[in-house]
Amino acid sequence: MTTTTETNRFRVYTRKNMDDIPQIRALPESERVAMSAVSAVLPFRVNQYVVDELIKWSDVPNDPMFQLTFPQPEMLAPEDVSHMTELVGTGASADVVKAAARGIQRRLNPHPAGQKELNAPHLGEDVVPGVQHKYRETALFFPSAGQTCHAYCTYCFRWAQFVGLDDLKFASKEADTLVRYLKAHPEIRSVLITGGDPMVMKTKVLRRFIEPLLDPKLSHIESIRFGSKALAYWPFRFTTDDDADDLMRLFEEVREAGKHVAFMAHYSHPRELETTEAQAAARRVLSAGAVIRCQAPLIRHVNDASEVWSRMWRMQTRLGMVPYYMFVERDTGAARYFEVPLSRAHRIFNDAYSRVSGLARTVRGPSMSATPGKVVIDGITKINGEKVFALRFLQGRDPDWVGKPFFAQFDDEAMWLDDLEPAFGQTEFFFEAGMRKILRDAQGPRRGLHLLNASNGRAASTGA
Repeated sequence: MTTTTETNRFRVYTRKNMDDIPQIRALPESERVAMSAVSAVLPFRVNQYVVDELIKWSDVPNDPMFQLTFPQPEMLAPEDVSHMTELVGTGASADVVKAAARGIQRRLNPHPAGQKELNAPHLGEDVVPGVQHKYRETALFFPSAGQTCHAYCTYCFRWAQFVGLDDLKFASKEADTLVRYLKAHPEIRSVLITGGDPMVMKTKVLRRFIEPLLDPKLSHIESIRFGSKALAYWPFRFTTDDDADDLMRLFEEVREAGKHVAFMAHYSHPRELETTEAQAAARRVLSAGAVIRCQAPLIRHVNDASEVWSRMWRMQTRLGMVPYYMFVERDTGAARYFEVPLSRAHRIFNDAYSRVSGLARTVRGPSMSATPGKVVIDGITKINGEKVFALRFLQGRDPDWVGKPFFAQFDDEAMWLDDLEPAFGQTEFFFEAGMRKILRDAQGPRRGLHLLNASNGRAASTGA
């Protein structure tokens, strides 16, 4: 175990220096080569705190935090990992390895849920850079200085942000265009600063994006959210980093401007909450007037057990946080390795939900953030003798869809919304005609066709 002084000195490891990690050097060469091969395709980044404080190396490779942060061979299709391992193992040139990786990356659904086609807003004829606007009341902003993280999650649905493909990035270098867009859209009530992770930015840089949002002319903006994994992966950002105090002052200034500060914390496993450093960081954020709302996807090999979630929700509640979402893993990147069938996801959620008090039952899930919107599985039941999934929109591209229940045929192998078929002999779900119109309006009849499910004409619902 390292000393506190050593641990809170930020040191990062990537594919280039993975072998500098002593615990990795102790693994068999074949495993190291396989990890190098996978990390040529999917991004890898970890820091000293995660390595020393969160991973139980005696349990590797099954340790959940190791699975969460280090590349695993099964994350790629067998033929892809075999090809990449051969290239890396035989010392192929960097250009050859990169070219092979690019071919695989393009097949891994890098932008699920119509992010590039449907979520990019416009001012006149111009696309607003670094902004997504999927739901009426909420805009997402991706500052360019926040397009990395203190460490990467192996299942991250935004992995395409980190692999060096410029056309797969969402990012903006300035806030002026965002402010103009917000002024033109008074229906927007909440701005989510996301990435990457905005907490990788120095506070003086973060201020450049936040302070313009406090303009009285943007009084319709009621809340500012920060989507971040930093409380789990680098808690020193909020306690001992040289600008931690200034960050707390920024949160306080947002509150003093009359806006709610929501820290959307990404906790995947209870271990991320157990360290002294993590708990101190959470207390500091709460003391600055922010509300910490906790969310994560349900991930095989990491947290696919009800007792993991119930323990995590109880810890979050005890520490003053709000359990918020359990998501379904998105169909992108290494989803084939991490995804859990919807029926099992529902069982895990319900079992965990039954083990906590009402204070922790603020959590919602399992929820799929698909192309039409956020769809939650409310239950599995029988109606008129037919076993069905009971589903409901928590958010929708069309606000009229929100709260509306609908039913799908039960399918024990379904992983995602577009694996489901309507129940009771219906030919399509109630929202599909509207979704087709949204696609036509956004892309035109020719460009929008690729987003339709070719097998049955239904609007594709890939992504989360």
